[in-house]
Amino acid sequence: MTYYGAIEAGGTKFCCAIGNEHGDIIEELTIPTEHPEKTIQSLIPFFQQHEIAALGVGSFGPICVQKDDPSYGYIMNTPKVEWKHYPLIPELEKQLGVPVSFTTDVNAAALGELTKGAAKGLSSCLYITVGTGIGAGAVVKNELLHGHSHPEMGHILVRQHESDQFAGVCPAHGTCLEGLAAGPAIEARWGKPAKELTEEDEVWSLEADYLAQALMQYTLILSPERIIMGGGVMKQKQLFPLIREKLAAYVNDYVDMPPLDTYIVSPGLEDKAGMTGALLLAIEAKRNA
Repeated sequence: MTYYGAIEAGGTKFCCAIGNEHGDIIEELTIPTEHPEKTIQSLIPFFQQHEIAALGVGSFGPICVQKDDPSYGYIMNTPKVEWKHYPLIPELEKQLGVPVSFTTDVNAAALGELTKGAAKGLSSCLYITVGTGIGAGAVVKNELLHGHSHPEMGHILVRQHESDQFAGVCPAHGTCLEGLAAGPAIEARWGKPAKELTEEDEVWSLEADYLAQALMQYTLILSPERIIMGGGVMKQKQLFPLIREKLAAYVNDYVDMPPLDTYIVSPGLEDKAGMTGALLLAIEAKRNA
């Protein structure tokens, strides 16, 4: 059997997996995100012992995805200071000696959901994670969305609600979507983490308003066939009907959309979307090599 490797590289942990040619996960390893050299040396033996044919990586960012750029495969201006300008993919290629494919963690999750999850059978989808940060990845006509760089949809500007005087938590933009609606913003505004505010209707009405504004913009610009929403904050299931209701009000019948209960959904792969997508990237990397 040919084995493939996958890494979902996050700010707090690296989730690693071994899979087969069908994109099925066989074995997993999770390690904390520490200093780059220590983190890499902790995961290399896992892939070496399985003699993988290729590796796929979905990473936190920003990252450089332009293959003709000297910084291709680097983690760029990340808030995680130790990882700034770290050559993640060159280092993995050097130590493992196999083809490596690279994208953002949310792009990998979008690919996983399109191929084996909640958007299976479609040709486009958007995956958005709402947790410690907010990020989104997209597949359009079965291709991951990259341009000059990769999308940073968590940092779009939204209209601040008239009842909300919160200054935002994003160090770069203050009251962008992430600054107003990510998990740390919820805790800073209300004084408790999201999981302790489940019964507070005001919290989730405001949260749904910001997320619905973002989904309206994504819908008008990308027109995905399905939007999948994951991450820790979206485990508050009461958010889904609120977001659908507010999105319908914002769009105001300007464009046709599918039924919203099938248009805005939770991940079909649950917490495995990113790793599954990274595994599919590894299979593609081997094929291209």
